[in-house]
Amino acid sequence: MFPRNRSLGSNYSKLQMGSFQGVDDAREHLLVVDDDRFESETKIQVRELTRFSEKGDPILSKVNLDIPRGMIMGVIGPSGSGKSTFLRALNRLWEPSSGTVFLDGQDICGLDVLALRRRVGMLFQLPVLFEGTVGDNIRYGPNLRGKKLSDIEVQKLLTLADLDSSFLSKSGGELSVGQAQRVALARTLANEPEVLLLDEPTSALDPISTQNIEDVLVKLKEERGMSIVMVSHSIKQIQRIADLVCLLVNGQIVEVLKPHQLSEAKHPMALKFLQLSS
Repeated sequence: MFPRNRSLGSNYSKLQMGSFQGVDDAREHLLVVDDDRFESETKIQVRELTRFSEKGDPILSKVNLDIPRGMIMGVIGPSGSGKSTFLRALNRLWEPSSGTVFLDGQDICGLDVLALRRRVGMLFQLPVLFEGTVGDNIRYGPNLRGKKLSDIEVQKLLTLADLDSSFLSKSGGELSVGQAQRVALARTLANEPEVLLLDEPTSALDPISTQNIEDVLVKLKEERGMSIVMVSHSIKQIQRIADLVCLLVNGQIVEVLKPHQLSEAKHPMALKFLQLSS
């Protein structure tokens, strides 16, 4: 178990800013909760997460973050700031150091990696569907663990992803990019994840498909209590659906704010990014 810490929760009383000791020092902004329900409120805890490139350049530098249970956390920042790398550490698409990422208090490095990825699902920027029908794609994950989904169960997953039952027998080649992305979402949801990681999931979609995906994410949060971490370059999208926003700059988390507080960002690079993106 990780050390007990008073941090992100559903009742926020204060925004406590970490000290600034120079441009290159780590900066930490933690939201302080006014009760003692930390263990039930935090789904994923990240502590001192660091990664270097093959050339020895820092990609992530001592990242510390608490990801709340049952909320949507947006991750934004300039290109090359480490957003996708951070996201992939949360389900070991790259292997973090032991003792840096915890799921419900358990070090993810000690968990079976396939079981972890069922609990922490991921949706990528561009959907990649397997050969076969939409139904085959959605059944894929459950089949691997010996569970056979009925047509009714698959139809419920399609409905959850804002697709009707007529898609069940269609092939991937018949689908638009937006439809394929929703099938990929339904396929991920078939594994019954507790956490959903999203890496620019709507960047290739039209506005209507984007809204459909956003509506599904909000529904998953509200109806299933799912924890969602979403990387996006769209400030407006994050403001529409996120409960909290994490700003990542040069591999460091420099701000954690509520969406309506983004204009109050203090870090110079984060402030410039927000101004140019708005």
